[in-house]
Amino acid sequence: MKKFFFVLLMGLFFVAFAAQWPSQLRFVSGPSGGTWFALGGTLAGIWSQAVISTTSGTGGGTANILTISRSQADLGFTTLSGFTAAIKGLDPFKEPVKGTMLLANIYRQYAYFIMRKDYATKNGIKTLGDVIKKKLPIRFATLTPGTTSEFVTRVLFEKGYGVSWSDIKSWGGRVEFASYTDGANLLCDNHLDMFAFQISRVASVVMDIESRIDVVILPVDDEALQKLAQYLGTTKFYIEPGVYKSVTEPVSTVGDYVCIVARESLPEDLVYKLAEALWNNKEQIAKAFVDVAELNPSEAISEGVPAHPGAVKFWSEKNQK
Repeated sequence: MKKFFFVLLMGLFFVAFAAQWPSQLRFVSGPSGGTWFALGGTLAGIWSQAVISTTSGTGGGTANILTISRSQADLGFTTLSGFTAAIKGLDPFKEPVKGTMLLANIYRQYAYFIMRKDYATKNGIKTLGDVIKKKLPIRFATLTPGTTSEFVTRVLFEKGYGVSWSDIKSWGGRVEFASYTDGANLLCDNHLDMFAFQISRVASVVMDIESRIDVVILPVDDEALQKLAQYLGTTKFYIEPGVYKSVTEPVSTVGDYVCIVARESLPEDLVYKLAEALWNNKEQIAKAFVDVAELNPSEAISEGVPAHPGAVKFWSEKNQK
């Protein structure tokens, strides 16, 4: 009889605890038609089957953090650098953002500084720092303001090298903003000398550029990488040989992550289950989104940003196995 009442009591406890879960979660991803939008739909489907009903909608890296902090969504994509800026209240955030926590870093982002080989040879350019030291009148482009690529590239120049967009213009250079496709075309048509952006380890846009012109991918100088890491929480990655024909030895660059952030007030056990479902379905997701194969417990949580207790518990357990 005592055993019966104990089981009954435990059952009532778990029912009451589970009742704290919301009836549905809202996931904010990226612009319609993009990779984040498609991946967000896939994750929502997996979580709906394995954990809790989840819907997925459009969003953006900066906007998602704010949307979640205001409890207008529960989960969303951003980048670790963007999340760090939000936590610290750095540009483009006007004050520190609260109420949003890290669930997982899911795959790496690499900064590519792609220069026409003829321009690099003519001007003796070996690293990104050479462009600044020589104060070259360079025709340069990155992605549009508001994107992570423009944000990280601009802050790297400002904090890592002490140079602003206006400084480049004062040398007789030009700073433009373009999409991946337009920037690639401008570089290949000799309307640009260098094009910079953030993207995953294997990027079709880089391969497309290499198929049309000879380029070099410039390494970022260590001192600049260290300064950016102190300010924005980034790290150093290497673009390794074997992926791009222009890379014959490791190229050091800015390392970042695409990550999932969650509403702080979500129950710990719910976030644990979300992380568990993400991990258990990694191989299935990676069949459609190859970069997700990089997800691993040792990199899932980063120091310096608040991580949800449920996520910390799950990834810590996986790290111990």
